[in-house]
Amino acid sequence: MNAPIDVSFFARNAKPLTSYRPYWAKRFGTAPFLPMSRAEMEQLGWDSCDIVLVTGDAYVDHPSFGMAVIGRVLEAQGFRVGIIAQPDWQSAERFKVLGKPNLFWGVTAGNMDSMINRYTADRKIRSDDAYTPGDVGGKRPDRAAIVYSQRCREAYKDVPIVLGGIEGSLRRIAHYDYWSDKVRRSIVVDAKCDLLLYGNAERALVEVAHRIAAREPVEQITDVRGTAFVRRPGDPTADGWIELDSTEVDTPGHVEDHINPYQTTSEQAQARGQSCSKEEGATPECDPQVRPITIHRPQATGGVARLPRDRTVIRLPSYEQVRSDAVLYAHANRVLHLETNPGNARALVQAHGEGTTARDVWINPPPIPLTTAEMDYVFDLPYARGPHPAYADEHGRHDGATKIPAWEMIRFSVNIMRGCFGGCTFCSITEHEGRIIQSRSEDSIIREVEEMRDKVVGFTGVVSDLGGPTANMYRLGCRSPAIEAACRKPSCVYPGICQNLTTNHDPLIRIYRRARALKGIKKILIGSGLRYDLAVKSPEYVKELVQHHVGGYLKIAPEHTESGPLSKMMKPGIGSYDRFKAMFEKYSEEAGKKQFLIPYFIAAHPGTSDEDMMNLALWLKKNGFRADQVQTFYPSPMATATAMYHTSLNPLKGVHRDDRAERVDIVRGEKRRRLHKAFLRYHDPNNWPLLREALKTMGRADLIGNGKHHLIPTFQPVTDGGYQSARKKNSTPGGGAPVKGRMLTQHTGLPPRPGTKSKGR
Repeated sequence: MNAPIDVSFFARNAKPLTSYRPYWAKRFGTAPFLPMSRAEMEQLGWDSCDIVLVTGDAYVDHPSFGMAVIGRVLEAQGFRVGIIAQPDWQSAERFKVLGKPNLFWGVTAGNMDSMINRYTADRKIRSDDAYTPGDVGGKRPDRAAIVYSQRCREAYKDVPIVLGGIEGSLRRIAHYDYWSDKVRRSIVVDAKCDLLLYGNAERALVEVAHRIAAREPVEQITDVRGTAFVRRPGDPTADGWIELDSTEVDTPGHVEDHINPYQTTSEQAQARGQSCSKEEGATPECDPQVRPITIHRPQATGGVARLPRDRTVIRLPSYEQVRSDAVLYAHANRVLHLETNPGNARALVQAHGEGTTARDVWINPPPIPLTTAEMDYVFDLPYARGPHPAYADEHGRHDGATKIPAWEMIRFSVNIMRGCFGGCTFCSITEHEGRIIQSRSEDSIIREVEEMRDKVVGFTGVVSDLGGPTANMYRLGCRSPAIEAACRKPSCVYPGICQNLTTNHDPLIRIYRRARALKGIKKILIGSGLRYDLAVKSPEYVKELVQHHVGGYLKIAPEHTESGPLSKMMKPGIGSYDRFKAMFEKYSEEAGKKQFLIPYFIAAHPGTSDEDMMNLALWLKKNGFRADQVQTFYPSPMATATAMYHTSLNPLKGVHRDDRAERVDIVRGEKRRRLHKAFLRYHDPNNWPLLREALKTMGRADLIGNGKHHLIPTFQPVTDGGYQSARKKNSTPGGGAPVKGRMLTQHTGLPPRPGTKSKGR
């Protein structure tokens, strides 16, 4: 039975995107591409833009690019929308190329946080940028959302700035910043934007756009879900709100001992160091009157649980508090994540500054998820499905020197859903898109496959992906709309799959079968990450996937093998992987296909000990894997794992100032992070000296030797000591040959070809 998505609390409590009266400029029609120059505006008959979008990515008119989606949604509402993509940020001049926006600026750093886009997990500047023509790095500034907002303000001071995108979403409160190694203020304060839209922004943006178009002052737009803004003390728009103080961690008070009902009154008094003797002075316990125990139930109108949620705001510890107090930082992070379900979340407020600089960052509850009909509306808009013509090379193509790798990757893919209820602590998807799955209809998905087949240049009949944040969460959700709207669990699949979660994969199976039956479609691959603990609940789905939609190998992400780090990641145990692997191999054999699972792992995640990484390395060698693509934990803003990294506390278990708080082992320092990466790449001779030293220190010198049961050999070949990313072909030459057909790599996903030399043990 499918989750009742369109009859849920969320569908009933939101104004549909299609219910707004179009803005008058709709008469200009649809643009083939949203204009990036005055010449394009003139061709469309425009004298000005109502909204100008500024983005750190190249403009690709495809629904996988957030700015294209936002632009087309606003266009469908009747607004004239222009785009300034990857502008020179050294001055405000480049921000004036389309003229003054009539309504507001829309600013985003792009599809990625600009710091993650520009720096590796080791804080080294990347030389490439997948969202830039030619894969050229350096086309966006650090903290691009802040810089772009400043330049927009300089260009046209009186035009409102509406900030959005994942960089804004993940920095909406005071947050730990890995690159500066300190707690930074909310981006609302630093960017000085008028409104921040976090999460999937279509619903909030459409409402804000129409209200600004109706000449409502932006400073009065304080009631839209999914927005954050600054309020000064005494702001009249805050009148009528009930504030809950959560600026301190609760500490237990004195607890009275329970009285033993079988003791006499004199015994009770004696136990308290008192007496019932008249000579010694009788105490209240000696009152001869016997009073029955009465249980008082709270009044129906009293208590925090009975406060009206739509008028209740939780005050988090201030920026100054969380900056200097790790316990309060972890507490604020825990409260934020508890208030993320659109069905029961309350507004949050966090003070920034003191005295004359004091102001509150106010965060309204998350946006109501889109219904299936609204998802279809968004994805059925007239996207050109390619890069803007301005990026074409001398041959008018986009697959040469000006190729945009991020577009190339999704060029022949279709997004079928949004959201993720996995709740992995290191991942930003849930924080940004939410854990309520928003699915498109089957017909809408099929229409996009057909359009891609008929219109996209270079299509060969192979669809690279039908997926989303997770490959197999389509149409999955809570069995009960009431429970869904009230639930506070951070994950629906940890520590086990919730009994209220539907795991029926039949709708997804139907889409796969219908899409691959289309004329002109040769193969449909699944490239999105697979949640294998859900997949094993539907053997028919696994069979369908393995026998028809795997192109030789399938990438999945157990992330680790040991319970310590897995519990901090909120990921299932390796036993789930083993069960899926058995099904994968069974159905591959039935189909007569040689196919391989390629597991991905994370090094240096909070809660990971050196012994955990050693055990993972032993597992990798036992199972014949060589990890060429090494993923080191990257503390992204606002993630729960980042709070662990910064505070050494576990917000998942509650936050306390005493011994009840769970301490987390944090992998800090370059040497230890290198060691954890080295364990993942145990086969690389460059890592053997470091691993030998570590194994001896750990008392595991028995793993050093030249036998099959040893992790690394005793001999050391000559190496250059270097390491490059997987995209630079990072395998280094080494000695020994792999077992034919057994040693796998994450880089290629396939066994070494006959006749090729080994790249290491």
